[in-house]
Amino acid sequence: MSSYFRPSIEAMTGYIPGEQPKPGTPIIKLNTNENPYPPSPAAMQALQSIDAEQLRRYPHPFANDFRQAISEVLDLPLDWIIVGNGSDEILNVIIRACAEQQRPVVYPTPTYVLYKTLAAMQPADLIEIPYGENYQLPIEALIAANGAVTFIASPNSPSGHSVDNAALRQLASRLNGLLVIDEAYVDFAESSALSLVQDCPNVIISRTLSKGYSLAGLRLGFGIAQPELLSGLFKVKDSYNIDAIACAVGSAAMRDQDYKTLCSERVKASRAKLAVDLKQLGFQVPHSQTNFLFVTSPKGHAEALYLGLKECGILVRYFNQPGLDDKLRITVGTDTQNQSLLEALIHLV
Repeated sequence: MSSYFRPSIEAMTGYIPGEQPKPGTPIIKLNTNENPYPPSPAAMQALQSIDAEQLRRYPHPFANDFRQAISEVLDLPLDWIIVGNGSDEILNVIIRACAEQQRPVVYPTPTYVLYKTLAAMQPADLIEIPYGENYQLPIEALIAANGAVTFIASPNSPSGHSVDNAALRQLASRLNGLLVIDEAYVDFAESSALSLVQDCPNVIISRTLSKGYSLAGLRLGFGIAQPELLSGLFKVKDSYNIDAIACAVGSAAMRDQDYKTLCSERVKASRAKLAVDLKQLGFQVPHSQTNFLFVTSPKGHAEALYLGLKECGILVRYFNQPGLDDKLRITVGTDTQNQSLLEALIHLV
């Protein structure tokens, strides 16, 4: 029987998310980089205050209540903001609007594997360029690739490193296409590239409420760019892509910066302690600016450790691919969860 699907869809491999245990399963879940702390009390109050009229009517097509909250917090004009169903939708809209065959998607590797999936769905030509030693950004090779869209995740997953703003500015100034700076983990980082948007008309920054705001289940993110760039993206996004509940809850969470910062600081403190403890067990633990650690197994047996931890009821992320198969990505949990992880590893290393 002939395929129902376009050849590019038939040939591609779909994105494989981290394992999600069944609800109620007694699992310590350290594999998908969720925040271990609950959402803002203000966000939960907004959820409880949803009324029938908000559900009966279509939501605002541009999620203006949420845009207004972002505008206030980040001191940005409203028309510099686009809202998405998670930052993944922002990435998808960018590729749909800008990339195709002979208009490639470019990025350094290793990085977020969804970029590859979205390019294959389009379909768009794809150019992957390995990071240099110690994750040095390969600026010249990225420029030479001449991408319609160049993705830089900063902080990056799975490595956890951030790219220097000077390097990002140099790259933006020499690219012909868009530079997308994916700041999904910015709430745990030492700096942001937000200032580049003011000076660089080809830069868009994407952010999410999944990590720093403990709202991965809400699916809410946003992009920041100059209005002329966003005008093309608005043509592509779905008409009512953000529901009224997400808009109300996200607005409350965004305005509660004190709570978000408190939780982020707790995660960063736990990250520092966990890094020290893992080093004492023999792991190589590079500096991270995210809410996870990307560690190298002392004996190179990362898959065995991943499986052993799973037997102990602890999920971490293992990447079965060349260059990463001796490493684990471990989400920073609560101090109690991290201690359980360490106690299990003592018997497995």
